[in-house]
Amino acid sequence: MGMKAKFRQCLPGCGLAALVLLYGQQVQAVTTIKVTVTIVAPPPCVINDNNLIEVNFGNDVMTTRIDGSYKKQPVVYSVECKNAPNNAMKLQIQGTGAGFDTDVLKTNKDDLGVALLRNGNRQPINTWVNFTYPNMPTFEAVPVKQAGATLSGGAFSAGATMKVEYQ
Repeated sequence: MGMKAKFRQCLPGCGLAALVLLYGQQVQAVTTIKVTVTIVAPPPCVINDNNLIEVNFGNDVMTTRIDGSYKKQPVVYSVECKNAPNNAMKLQIQGTGAGFDTDVLKTNKDDLGVALLRNGNRQPINTWVNFTYPNMPTFEAVPVKQAGATLSGGAFSAGATMKVEYQ
């Protein structure tokens, strides 16, 4: 198997064109860009003394009564920040959304989710809530179901992560 190479012959004037191109690049203006970055460390905060935040709906949840207000429970938690350079903060509850409503937490039971409420209104998961420390937002959790669904009995659970950052 042989290899072939093709060479292009430079006709008169092609060397001059290359020279002009190089010369044109050399006369362009040059400036320096200065980038200033401030690295912000996460707030020096501890959420709920590094313990799990638990909401217990009890052992007697009647599936036929789940309507978005039945068995509403407070989400009790604490946030302690020391030497925070800024009191303007934000909080987010991160989790996987239910198949029937991505704004509520998915549970291990189909057609059942856990909605979060802030000041009595639905607070979608994975969205930020601004606050001024130490005035923490208050949340409630409530079981919700897909419209028209018939739920089976048994234990259910959902998981989420609470995150606090500077605004």
